[in-house]
Amino acid sequence: MSKTTDHLKEAFAGESQAGRKYTAFAKKAEEEGYLQIAKLFRAAALAESIHAINHLKALGGVEATADNLKTAIAGESYEVTSMYPGMIADAEAEGEKKATTTFKWAYEVEKVHEALYRYALEHMDPNAPVPEYYVCPICGYTHEGKFEGKCPVCGAPAEKFLKVE
Repeated sequence: MSKTTDHLKEAFAGESQAGRKYTAFAKKAEEEGYLQIAKLFRAAALAESIHAINHLKALGGVEATADNLKTAIAGESYEVTSMYPGMIADAEAEGEKKATTTFKWAYEVEKVHEALYRYALEHMDPNAPVPEYYVCPICGYTHEGKFEGKCPVCGAPAEKFLKVE
């Protein structure tokens, strides 16, 4: 692997993390009433996401949709079968309750994502109706169609769910 490829991978990871971190910082600034700072963090988060996408494209990591779905399925499958089970076990053994909870939530949601991606791959049709998706703002549970009741992963009420635009 070339140094440039290594650098692109490192830059992609760093910019991706920065974008998510700044999004979290924006939410906190907004909660504290600093709307101008929240907006700055959101602007920077968007810029970091653009950088990450550019690096991923330079790596050849964005392909045809069917290939992207296969890549997404493989990633979700890895998280469910290998990554999160080990993380959950370690966090439980170390008594890290917050980490255990967030790992378990992600584990459950990644199973849903894998199923949604598999369905999408099996039913690719550019003329298919576009479904609505709703996401739990607490654990990330993703639901196709209008959601009612409580989140099956964390128990959040349906009215808290975010509609994906």
